[in-house]
Amino acid sequence: MSSKRHGLWLLTAVGLVTLCGASCPRGFSPCNPQLPPRLPPAPSVTQVIDAVNRNNGPIQSFSTSQASLSSPGMGPTLRANVAFERQKRLRLRADFMSMPELDLGSNDDGFWFWVKRNQPPAVYWCRHDQFAASAARQMIPVEPEWVIESLGIGVFDPSLPHQGPYQLPNNRLEIRTVRETPQGPCLKVTIVDASQAWILEQRLHDAQGRMLAASATSRHRQDPATGLWMPQQVQINCPLAQFSLKLDLGPVQINRLQGDPAQLWSVPNYPGAPLVDLADPRFRPGAVAAQ
Repeated sequence: MSSKRHGLWLLTAVGLVTLCGASCPRGFSPCNPQLPPRLPPAPSVTQVIDAVNRNNGPIQSFSTSQASLSSPGMGPTLRANVAFERQKRLRLRADFMSMPELDLGSNDDGFWFWVKRNQPPAVYWCRHDQFAASAARQMIPVEPEWVIESLGIGVFDPSLPHQGPYQLPNNRLEIRTVRETPQGPCLKVTIVDASQAWILEQRLHDAQGRMLAASATSRHRQDPATGLWMPQQVQINCPLAQFSLKLDLGPVQINRLQGDPAQLWSVPNYPGAPLVDLADPRFRPGAVAAQ
C-alpha cells in the first residue's frame, strides 16, 4: 500500500471520528407542506433556539444497524452500525463483505479509531481532556465532541452569544454563534429550516475566518415511537484533509440502543493492533502516514 493510500485511510478514520467538514453542501431537506409549522413567519432568535432544542434535546440516544458509508477514493460503500448516546458516546463500525474495515468511537473519557488497512496496525486513542495539547490536534481540525452537531441533532446553548436569525433563500434561517476554544474564538454558522426548525447545515470558522468544519443533513424522518425528527443522511467535507464522506443512517431507532452498552462504549481490542496514545509525546503523525 502506498503512503498516499495509507494516509487516505487514516484520514477517513480521523474524519469519521470528528465528523468534520469544511465546504458548505447546498443540499437541504425541504419542509413537507403537510406538516404544521413549528416557527412563526418572522421568528426571533429565542424562538428558533427553543424550537430546535424542543426536538433535538429529547434525542438522548439513537442506534441503527442498517447504515451505509461512502467516500470518494475509499472504495466500495461500507455497511455500518451506528450508536450514539449523549453527551460524548459514539460507536461506528463499518464492514465490507462481512469483514470489519473501520471501528471508531467516543466514550466519556476519550475517542478512538481503528482502520483495517492502516500500517502499522493500531487502535489510536486520545483522552478528551488531552486533545488540545496532543498530536491529534495536528490531524483533527475540530474537537471530536462536536460530532453531535454535525449529525444535526445538537442543541443550542442559550448562554452563548447568538446572532440572527438571518433570512436565506429556500425557506431557511441562519444563526451565528461565537464560541471560545483553546485555539481562540470561533464562529459557528447554523442553517435551520424556517418552518420545522430542523438543522440543515453547519459551518465552523476559526479566528482568522478560515472555514474549519461544515456538514449538511437531509431526508429528515420522524421516529414513530417518539415522534422526534432526525436526518437520515449526513454529508461531510474536510478540505484540510482533502476528505469527504456521506453517511446514510437508514432506519434509526431513537432512544432505543441496540447492543450491550458496556461493549458499545469500550475501546476495542483487535489482535495485532496495539493501543497507541495520540497524547504520548513520542507519537508522530508523520510516522503513521508513511509506509
